[in-house]
Amino acid sequence: MRIYLDHNATTPVAPEVADAMATALRTTFGNPSSLHRHGQEAKTALDEARAAVARLLGAEPTEIVFTSGGSESDNLAIRGAAVALAGGERRHLVASAIEHEAVLQTLKALSKQGWTTTLVRVDASGVVTPEQLAEAITDQTALVSVMHANNEIGTIQPIADLARLAHARGAVFHTDAVQSVGKLPVDVRALDIDLLSLSAHKLNGPKGVGALWVRRGTRLTSQTTGGKQERNRRAGTENVPAIVGLGAAARRALDKGSAETDRVAALRDRLERGILAGV
Repeated sequence: MRIYLDHNATTPVAPEVADAMATALRTTFGNPSSLHRHGQEAKTALDEARAAVARLLGAEPTEIVFTSGGSESDNLAIRGAAVALAGGERRHLVASAIEHEAVLQTLKALSKQGWTTTLVRVDASGVVTPEQLAEAITDQTALVSVMHANNEIGTIQPIADLARLAHARGAVFHTDAVQSVGKLPVDVRALDIDLLSLSAHKLNGPKGVGALWVRRGTRLTSQTTGGKQERNRRAGTENVPAIVGLGAAARRALDKGSAETDRVAALRDRLERGILAGV
């Protein structure tokens, strides 16, 4: 029997997610922007998926922007906030040194466009401490980005503490929660953040679809030009079957709750004990 142990890279699509997508592919083919019946059926499917993702995050459906995945969500969050704030004096961006490449490369690109950037080192446990972040933030800092859970070592950052510190200095706070949404409880209000990225394929959904949560009132400029989809934040006809899959994955995560997290943690501990016993 094959045992798959690389769920941080991607997860298999859950049967109920695949079923929901197959149904959408067969029956929900309308353009969500169309006013006729087929279009409105597609729009309803989007609305239901949006509501499910919002419930998973403790958010409002109107705050959810569908994207093509975690990397696009990170780009939209950082570039979109940077462009929206570019007219002011704040031209400084801060991130942890262990962010995903989608964040690090975006900061690198913006540094060539006149932005200054600072990467905050982590401590011996892989944690960004409030003290370390406080040293990096200045009065010119526009945005801080620190991932919720690291994709390689699994460190969970003290996001609420870091976000409060950023807000106290007038900066917007973004977290890449691709590795934690669907695996750990995530409540955007409790975390006190402004922007959050997630990806369907990390929570037993399909590849090629994700979402960006944007706190109501957060300034964000679309990075694609075209139609007015996603409340003018991402132009282009939505990928309805994939978004339906993301919605189904979100509902699955809600239904399983902490029981699945506890089950996987027990399996992890058992595996670690077995490996250590044989060393």
